[in-house]
Order: sequence, then C-alpha cells, then structure tokens
Amino acid sequence: MVAGKHRGSRVSPPDGGWGWVIVGCCFIVTVCTRAVTRCISIFFVEFQAHFGTDYAATAWIHSLVDCSTMLCAPIGSLVGNRWSCRVAVMLGGFLSSCGLLLSSFATNLKMLYFSAGILTGLGFALCYTPAITMVGCYFQQRKALAYGIAMSGSGIGTFVLAPVVQMLIELYSWRGALLVLSAFVANLCVCGALLRPITLQAEEEEEPCGEKQCCDDMEKPPKEGMDILSLPSSPGSSAPRQRRRWSFLSCKEYHFLLLPDFLGLAVSFLFLASGCSLPFVYLVPYALSAGVSHQHAAFLMSILGVIDIVGNITFGWLTDRRCLKPYRLACYIFSVGMEGLCCLFMPFLRSFPLLVPFAVLYGYFDGAYVALIPVVTSDVVGTTHLSLALGVVFFLHAIPYLVSPPIGGWLVDITGSYMATFFLSGAALLASAAILSVVTGIRRCRRRFDSVLMLPSCYHHGP
Repeated sequence: MVAGKHRGSRVSPPDGGWGWVIVGCCFIVTVCTRAVTRCISIFFVEFQAHFGTDYAATAWIHSLVDCSTMLCAPIGSLVGNRWSCRVAVMLGGFLSSCGLLLSSFATNLKMLYFSAGILTGLGFALCYTPAITMVGCYFQQRKALAYGIAMSGSGIGTFVLAPVVQMLIELYSWRGALLVLSAFVANLCVCGALLRPITLQAEEEEEPCGEKQCCDDMEKPPKEGMDILSLPSSPGSSAPRQRRRWSFLSCKEYHFLLLPDFLGLAVSFLFLASGCSLPFVYLVPYALSAGVSHQHAAFLMSILGVIDIVGNITFGWLTDRRCLKPYRLACYIFSVGMEGLCCLFMPFLRSFPLLVPFAVLYGYFDGAYVALIPVVTSDVVGTTHLSLALGVVFFLHAIPYLVSPPIGGWLVDITGSYMATFFLSGAALLASAAILSVVTGIRRCRRRFDSVLMLPSCYHHGP
C-alpha cells in the first residue's frame, strides 16, 4: 500500500532488510495506539472522581476512542491507497497527539468524549491499518513472525506504560499524565516518515487460505481490480495510472466481501469485539473493588501486557512452521475460546495472587489472536486486498467497541458487582470461537461432499 507516485523496480517481498525497520515502526505504532488506548482505563477512577460521574458515563471515553479507531479504519486504508502510508501515519500521529493535548485541558466529560475519544481515535485509525499493511508488503515467508513482533507493541507498551501512567498521575495529576502521553504519541510522525514505499511484483495465483481442508473450493480473490500496493505504471501510461488511483471505490476491490470464509470471519469478529475490550476496561476497577492496591492493580495491567508479548511472538513463530501453517485458523479459534473461558472464571478471583494467573492466561491468548488477525485475513483474501480487508475487519470492531464498555458499566451499576460484565465478555468470546468453528466445519463438509459428487464424473472421463 504505497503511493502511486513512487517509482522503482518491482521486487518480491524481501522478508528482511528494510522490512525489519518497517516491523519496528509498526511496533511503535501499536504501542502508541493500542497500548495507550488500554492505559486509558487507568484514568477511569480519576475521571470518575474529578467529574463525579457513574461507571456507564465514564466508560464512554474508552468506548469512543476504540470505536473511532476501528470505525475510521477504512479511512486509513483509503488515505494510504490514495496518497501513501507515510502520509496517513504522519497525519494520524499529528491528530492523535492534538487530541490527547486537548484532553489535558478538558473541563467536562463531553470535551473528553470529543478530544480523547473521537479526535484521538481518528488519528489512531489513520496510523493503524497502513502500518500493519506495510508489514505484509515486506514479508511473505516469515509473515506471521513479523506480525507477531510488530503486534507485540500493544503488549510491551501496556507493560511499560501502565505503571508509568500511574506514576505520572500521582506526580502530575491526570492532566499532566495526558500531556506527557500527547508528546509520546507524537512519535508516530517519526514512524510514518520511515515507512519507505515498496513496489511488489504482481502476486502469483496462490491458495488464499491456509486452511486447506475447508478452503480448497473457495473462489480466488479477484486480481483484475486495482493492486492495493498501487503499482506504478510506466511513464507513458498516465491514464491507466489515474484510473488505478481512483479505483479504490470500485466494487471489484471489495469483491472479497462475498467470499464465504471472509463472511464467517466477519460475523466472528463482531462477537469478538463485543467481549475482548471489557477486561481491559474493568480489570483495574474490579481489582480495586476487591481490595487490591492501586499499584498492584496497575501491575496487573503490566503483567497482562508483558505476557501479551509472549503470545504475539510465540504464536507468530509457531504458526510460521510448516506443520502448523495450514492450521492458522484453528490456532486463532483456540486462542479466542481460551480467552472466553478466562473471563468466565474472572468474577471468582478476589485477590491479587488469584488475579495474576488471569492476567497471565488472558494476556497470552490475547496476544496470540491479535497477532493472527492480519495473518488469517491475509490467508483468506490475499496480500493484494489486505489493506481494504483489514479496514473492513477493524470497522466491524467499531460498534461493539462503542457499546460494550457502557453496557458493562450499566451492568455494574444495576447489579453492584462485576460478575455479569465478565460473564458477558466470556460468552461473547466463546460465541466468536464457536461461530468460526461451525463455519469452518460446514466448509470442510461441503468440500468433501463436492469431492464425492465429482468422483463419478472423474471415472466417466477416465481412460
């Protein structure tokens, strides 16, 4: 996903070289977007106390930043296609830094809804999808490992930022902490400047899904539309290049929306997004209500973050192995299901020593599935359509991210406990894994059934 203006020789994904710089930039982008978003939950109690609001009203801040990031993800894809990843990430870094800067001067929750929620989320959206797509452009053979390292930024960022943010709040109040975060997020502009465009050769026909058992009969993603990498045409072919530049609105580019496997992924993502954000929003408040100190509650977020890194990298490395590469989707389903089980047991953990195993297990499987989302999506739609597909995938997260934290807060307000909130999270995650399992099973059965139907025809035309 690079600018059509960039000229250079067409190459295969280098699987190294400057690609590791791209991985490093994507790592910083995930730190500045996903980790900072998670750490907003540390401000939860501070906002409540300062503005005198209930759980549901305060939770809208976290909901809006998550929702804006995902809802505007297609905008990040389109900006990256129309101009370049570099422009998209630098612009997003500027907007998100300004949003956090304005938040430090907020006088009411409505102002925080706009600055910390909408403006910061829009900036994160412009950065997130283009940076992730660039990793897929530079890697093919070691794609899962590269994504695992890049996406581990959310985990290591949470590990480092959680205690740092708590310390900043104690030293400078929540306003000073947001001011420091604003300066930190401005580093996204530097990351954007390092995103060097690459011009790839046209993709050869390849199986778009690693799950051979259930995807052999899948229709291949269309190749006749605009290459998402915006391959530059020859100097004398400005008209075709102009048509390609504006063809990101072509229906052909979104033909992957009709692929059965992508539709199954889409429905699964809706349930996943409904449950995965609740533990990050309510882990610290729940720990405080159970009598855990502020420092220990923030340390739980650090534990969750550092184990998240282990899940990112180990699952990325393992699913690049030849024996597991065809089963990436199964690994993804397993990790989401384990997250759901962790949430179901959460309300019965009422002390810091008991909450530590939850943070370890939830963090590990969270890192595992997060690293596999772009890999599984790429396996389904192909690298050519990865940018637009990720935009749609993150867009599907938007509404669940918007409504689930306030619903969780509303359940806390009316029940006086966090049990219903964590049960809701666990049920949604288990439903996500179950739906994708059923879709995969149906596809597998259909493939076998079609093979049986084709058998007599093969015998009839045999020698």
